[in-house]
Amino acid sequence: MPIGAIIGGGLSLLGGSMQADAASEAAAQSARSQLEAARLAAEAAKFRPVGVTTRYGTSNFQFNPQGYLSGAGYTVSPELQAYQNRLQGLTGRALTQAELAPMQYAPLQQGAQGLFGLGQQYLAKSPQDVAAQYIQQQQDLLAPGRERQLAQLQNTLYQQGRGGLSVGATGTRPSGTGGLGAASPEMEAYYNALAQQDAQLAAQAQQAGQQNVAFGTGLLGQGAGLLGQYQAGQVGALNPFTTYLGAGQTIEQMGQQPLTLGAGLGGQTAAYGANVGRDLLLGGMGAAEAIQKGAGTSGFGSALQGLAEDKKLLGAAGGVLKDWWQNFNLPSTSVPSGNLTQNPFGKWG
Repeated sequence: MPIGAIIGGGLSLLGGSMQADAASEAAAQSARSQLEAARLAAEAAKFRPVGVTTRYGTSNFQFNPQGYLSGAGYTVSPELQAYQNRLQGLTGRALTQAELAPMQYAPLQQGAQGLFGLGQQYLAKSPQDVAAQYIQQQQDLLAPGRERQLAQLQNTLYQQGRGGLSVGATGTRPSGTGGLGAASPEMEAYYNALAQQDAQLAAQAQQAGQQNVAFGTGLLGQGAGLLGQYQAGQVGALNPFTTYLGAGQTIEQMGQQPLTLGAGLGGQTAAYGANVGRDLLLGGMGAAEAIQKGAGTSGFGSALQGLAEDKKLLGAAGGVLKDWWQNFNLPSTSVPSGNLTQNPFGKWG
């Protein structure tokens, strides 16, 4: 193998090794720079709530040794705390009162059930049944008076000697029904009066049937009204409890206000810090890239690799080394022309 080739190979290997070492160190330095930039960005974007104190309370934030939020709370002012304690007593009594409401309003529920039952009894009969019942009841009431009137009329006619007088009879009608029977004028007037009373009773009976339905419906409506009052009374009994409970919640929200304000300020700070951290990260990444590009090569290694690629220089160096070897007095060692075929150091090898 030519001496120039041997020298070029050695220089190339040495230069490549130096280049690899330089690139590895540059990559490590770039990674360290990127990690530091990321650490700075994360630190800038960290959530940092702000402690706030108002007239109604004070916020409390706890952090772990690593600087991260581990707990949050608030302390209500003594004035609000006193209000809460008083409201708590009112709230308990109001709830007890609400629990007694079903028993207190029970008569309304019982009355509603009674009206429902009574209304159903009225509606169980049809208007025709009610009308017939009405007529029967009225006729039963009128019957004794009618009988006395008829007896008096007959007695009067008998004393006057006109008991057997009957006039005014009519024949059979075209439809086949019988005509009017003969009677004295007084008896005819009597029975006409009865007929008018019966006709009036029939009209009143029809109205009575309609009124029966309306009355039964009205009873159901009244029962529903009582039941609604029963339910409204129980709901109304809860109003004091819910009012006191809402007042206590309002006081609690007033005490929480410093915590909310502090967390909001911390969120804004984190948002602003995130913008700063992004700029820091981008700048750090750019710097790391520049470091890797600038430090990723070895000047001496590049020079050695350049010498290894210069054939003329390697040829000249090989000639000088050959001449030096030929002029050097080494026994039992020979160097063939242009080649080193054995150990050039012979017996010392």
